[in-house]
Amino acid sequence: MGNTPNLKAPLDYIHVNSPEPHVARTKELLKKYPEIRTLFGHTPSTAWWTVGLVSLQFFLAITLTNAAWWVVILAAWILGAFIEHALFVIIHDCAHNLAFKRPSWNKVLGIIANLPGFFPAAIGFRNFHLLHHRNMGELGWDADIPGPKEAAWIGKSPFRKTLSLLFFTVVEGLIRPARLKKVNLLDAWGVINGIASIGAGLLILYFFGGSSFFYLVLSCMFGIGLHPLGGRWIQEHYIFRPGQETYSYYGPLNKLSFNVGYHNEHHDFMMVPWSRLPQIRKIASEYYDDLLYHTSWTKVLWQFILDPNLTGFSRMVRQDHEEGSSVKFSTQETDKINESNQNAVIPVS
Repeated sequence: MGNTPNLKAPLDYIHVNSPEPHVARTKELLKKYPEIRTLFGHTPSTAWWTVGLVSLQFFLAITLTNAAWWVVILAAWILGAFIEHALFVIIHDCAHNLAFKRPSWNKVLGIIANLPGFFPAAIGFRNFHLLHHRNMGELGWDADIPGPKEAAWIGKSPFRKTLSLLFFTVVEGLIRPARLKKVNLLDAWGVINGIASIGAGLLILYFFGGSSFFYLVLSCMFGIGLHPLGGRWIQEHYIFRPGQETYSYYGPLNKLSFNVGYHNEHHDFMMVPWSRLPQIRKIASEYYDDLLYHTSWTKVLWQFILDPNLTGFSRMVRQDHEEGSSVKFSTQETDKINESNQNAVIPVS
């Protein structure tokens, strides 16, 4: 909507005292449009999509046995990145228990979706992403925010922005979670995830060689990093309009990404699975069409890299909630977090 305002490059985050905007808007929307409740639930067919995409990714990797390096890179960019990104969106839905009712089934499905990715991410992402919803904008809890050292290192440099996107798998999987001192980095589910993902990759390397293995690795790096799809990470919460904290993407790549671009809708109704997210906007279009939204991830990606006024500090932050000094969140707590996230935004009928 309209032109992006020319924001000055921040030397610090945008500090706010207001609560995150989604709880209030959700309650207002449910009061005005109670039919949105019919969208809550699960999409078990996500499992079939998972099996199909995982099988396709491994099939492509095997067909690239002994392929030239440039063929591997091209295949990972053109095909593998889209498959890996779609699988990561499935991991995201599983984190919210939106495939099945039982949390354990969602954890298993998330681990299966993570098999071709080599980098174990499903369980760690589950832990940190649920805290992102409950404690959005709080540096001590929200791993989605670039930490002060990360943001300062990136600065305004197009080269460093590009480098951070290229290695976003490491940034998101290790660097950002490491600064959250109240969250366990490892537990039994995480160990299972690590053995499965790394083991699958090493088996591909052993039986089919380096070309197949590097196809999987590069697909993951491109799928959530330096690729038009990587614009998604900038689109979601980087500040493009003063005062607006969350942004949606309404573009064609949603059809290849399980509607992950509907990010305002997801934050408002995290109990609605990917298959029904667009219906929220159709029901309450006046709430979402008046917000700034993006229609091109490629444009967002290039703007972030080239615009010195967009930096790692272009995020809203608020004071941390105190959960108690002895609290250490892990996968054992995420089921309770899921429930508390949903109870926070669903008023009693």
